Amino acid sequence: MKQHKRVFLDFAYAAVILVTAFALNLALLQWFRIPSVTPMIFVLGVFLIAWRTQGYFWGIVSSLASVMAVNYAFTYPYWAFNLIRPECLASAVVMLMVSIMTSTMTTQIKRQEQMKAEAEKERMRGNLLRAVSHDLRTPLTSIIGSANLYLENGAMMQETEKFTLIHNIHEDANWLLNMVENLLSVTRIQDDKGITSVTKTDESLEEVISEAVRRFHKRFPGVTVQVHIPESFIMVPMDAMLIEQVINNLLENAHFHSGSEKPIELKVRTENGVLYITIKDHGKGIDPKRLPTLFDGGGVNTNESGDSHKGMGIGLSICKTIINAHGGTIQAANHADGAMFTFTLPDWKEY
Repeated sequence: MKQHKRVFLDFAYAAVILVTAFALNLALLQWFRIPSVTPMIFVLGVFLIAWRTQGYFWGIVSSLASVMAVNYAFTYPYWAFNLIRPECLASAVVMLMVSIMTSTMTTQIKRQEQMKAEAEKERMRGNLLRAVSHDLRTPLTSIIGSANLYLENGAMMQETEKFTLIHNIHEDANWLLNMVENLLSVTRIQDDKGITSVTKTDESLEEVISEAVRRFHKRFPGVTVQVHIPESFIMVPMDAMLIEQVINNLLENAHFHSGSEKPIELKVRTENGVLYITIKDHGKGIDPKRLPTLFDGGGVNTNESGDSHKGMGIGLSICKTIINAHGGTIQAANHADGAMFTFTLPDWKEY
């Protein structure tokens, strides 16, 4: 059914482009007496058809149709086919060759771009899988180790030692839950073919940020987040749950990796028609060598210390996927006193 719909849409698109090219040439010939641009307009139409439709078929068919249209309506004798005269036959052959070559090259370029996009998608999927294996293994190892230690030596432990073990198990279990929520976020924006899309509704940016910060404070009540939002009322088309996930991931990232107890800043600003949301910490910053690949699944730090919170590969990779699905951008940078992450959201309205 989908294939039939695709064929119909390609046919309709090709027909509209060819009819438009024909009408435009008639108008130019009648009003401005410019017959020399006729072949170029049809070649442009073939280019657009080959670029928009699937495969070679419609590009080649439109090439043949364009040649016949030029011969019939725009070559003397007008409104009659004449492929016998040498000049008519030669012009038809040349135009057909140019049109077919244009169609072929356009289709090849489009396929190369599709292959490049698929390769990039596979690379991102591989990075995400590596991040999953890394970020899940460490807290699981910690939970198993703490549980074994308690089971084997619990009778001889002090209450403070028992509390520390249980606290570590609880913290690592919460970390695992957060990573599972991240992975579930991917299922909200990707179908079984890996196509990314989101369902947007107009949401109050202030309410979404407030909910994300509240969710963050529920896990980390002792961490201060300073929020700076414009006084104006800002509405943004978004999937609120996914944007909350992005903000929560970036807040947790700032908390775990800054190495500082200073407040985290969350600032919203508008500049030159662009809406920016920045989360800034005041800590040790990010290794500059990691910045170019930070969102590819590698995370902020390697897990050299065995700290189960070192890996943020899943979170950052999913942040990028969510923001890209919304049509925005996300980037990381160092500032004079730490690191900051900034993402944008399009189509916002300010009241």
